[in-house]
Formats: sequence, C-alpha cells, structure tokens
Amino acid sequence: MRILLTGLIMLTLAGCAGTPKGVEPVSGFELQRYLGTWYEIARLDHSFERGLDNVTAEYSLRDDGGVKVINRGYSSSEERWEEAEGKAYFVDAPDTGHLKVSFFGPFYGAYVIMSLDKDNYQYSLVSGPDRDYLWILSRTPTLPDEVMSKLLAKAEEEGFPVDELIYVKQPDFN
Repeated sequence: MRILLTGLIMLTLAGCAGTPKGVEPVSGFELQRYLGTWYEIARLDHSFERGLDNVTAEYSLRDDGGVKVINRGYSSSEERWEEAEGKAYFVDAPDTGHLKVSFFGPFYGAYVIMSLDKDNYQYSLVSGPDRDYLWILSRTPTLPDEVMSKLLAKAEEEGFPVDELIYVKQPDFN
C-alpha cells in the first residue's frame, strides 16, 4: 500500500492536468458509460504499480459530481492487495475525455482518454500529463489481438514508448 500510495502522490505532485503535446482527448465522451470496473491490460512502468498484477480501476460517481477512483492490484511478492482511493473531475467539458485525478489532497494529475471504444465502451487508451504515463484498459481481463494492435499503433503514432509496456497478468475466467 505504501508503494502504491507514494507513487500516486508522486504522479500528482509531478504531473499536471494538461495533455501530452499533440495528444487530443476523445470527444463525445459519456461518463455514465465509462463508470464501473476496468482491467489494466498494459502500462508503462512506475514505482506505484511495480510488481502489481490483477490491477483494476473502479470508477463511480461521487456526491459532489466528481468521480470516485479505486485502483487495486495484487503484489505476489508481498502476498497482499494494495489499494488507493482518489477522486477525479473534468478539466473541460464533460463530453471530453480529459479529467484531473488526485490521490493526495489538492494535487492533481492528468487522465487523458486518447482512444476509446465509443460503440460499447469496452477498451480505452489513457495517458497522463506526458508520454511517461500510458495505460491500456479493458472491461475484460484480455483484449483481442486486433484491438491490442490498434491501440498500440495509436500509442506509437502519438510518440509513446510502446516497446516499454508491461503486460499485466490478469485472472483467467475461461
């Protein structure tokens, strides 16, 4: 928990609510459809998630109109779950996939949805304030190869180091 929380604090302290240069958040975003559980399929390495598998993000509405964020992952080396709770708010219009997220006080980092399955809200590609932060999320523990290829191509086109992605072990429900 300490590592996860420390890293999330570092992200919010070092980050800002801006987008990486040239990266556009999705438009036509619908928060209600985005709420719920997302599985982390791949990510760039950061100390706050290092060694965690079975990582999920749970999004729900807060009473103040924001989004409650619960990030959870399992540390095999420590044989325990780690969890961090945060809050997120839209940076611009609520139909733009650009939020600011905080896990520590008044400090916020960017959450930029740069690609999204707008038909079914089944997968998304998310960056932080710069190209050091990237996540591939899915409603299921795995993604079809063609979807992964599409998301990886988008991330590479936007200048993210896709060759450095860590592929997260998720439970097998088959």
